[in-house]
Amino acid sequence: MKEEFIDKYLRKEHLPHIWCAGCGNGIIVSALVEAIDSLNIDKDKICIVSGIGCSSRAAQYMNFDTIHTLHGRALPFAEGIKLANPELEVIVLTGDGDCTAIGGNHLIHGCRRNIDLNVIVFNNNIYGMTGGQCSPMTPLNARTTTTETGNTCRDFNICKLTEAAGATYIGRSTVAHYNHLVDMIRKSFNNKGFSIVEVLTPCPVQFGRRNSLKTPSSMINDIKEKVKSNSDIYKIGIFKNTREPEYINEYINNI
Repeated sequence: MKEEFIDKYLRKEHLPHIWCAGCGNGIIVSALVEAIDSLNIDKDKICIVSGIGCSSRAAQYMNFDTIHTLHGRALPFAEGIKLANPELEVIVLTGDGDCTAIGGNHLIHGCRRNIDLNVIVFNNNIYGMTGGQCSPMTPLNARTTTTETGNTCRDFNICKLTEAAGATYIGRSTVAHYNHLVDMIRKSFNNKGFSIVEVLTPCPVQFGRRNSLKTPSSMINDIKEKVKSNSDIYKIGIFKNTREPEYINEYINNI
């Protein structure tokens, strides 16, 4: 991260962070603050909301108004904050387990309502902090602590799931494509509605070691190769960017 961003946007008294070596979460935080800085968003108009998990630890390092909530419940907290103060830019930092498993129902209904939130999903294909269990984003045949001989369930495609549920801005990027990631996040702020950016990121300790990806660099290379494969679940870019009625505006107009 650029030094000026550390001084401006991080709580340096909480550093160094506790993420494992090779984790991509710091790259996502860097991309987020770079996107915020490029748009000159007032820090006092930003609220960061997170749930539970490795990704959700990001909130405690960021020098904004932040709230570290319950597992899977970041979205309803964020919706309440946005309803109470629609002028805020409310950003949700969540993991693939936090968002699509225990918080999956909140995700689809947040999309359906098209409430004006910016959601960034740290997708490392596993429950990283809470024991290395299989998540809805764990690939078929991948090994985890709860699928020791290989995962027998197909994984979600977050972008297609949220498109079907009604999100109005949907993007995907990776920590191996930094400038692209900054651009995806930056563009999400221009949408007045439910915006989601899925970020593919490595978990060397819980996922990599169990799946013959023994170093962070090998996991980054694996992400790059999967993106090159152009399969639906690894394509990067913007998949939807439309304007539809936003929930809070509709709610206020009908009071």
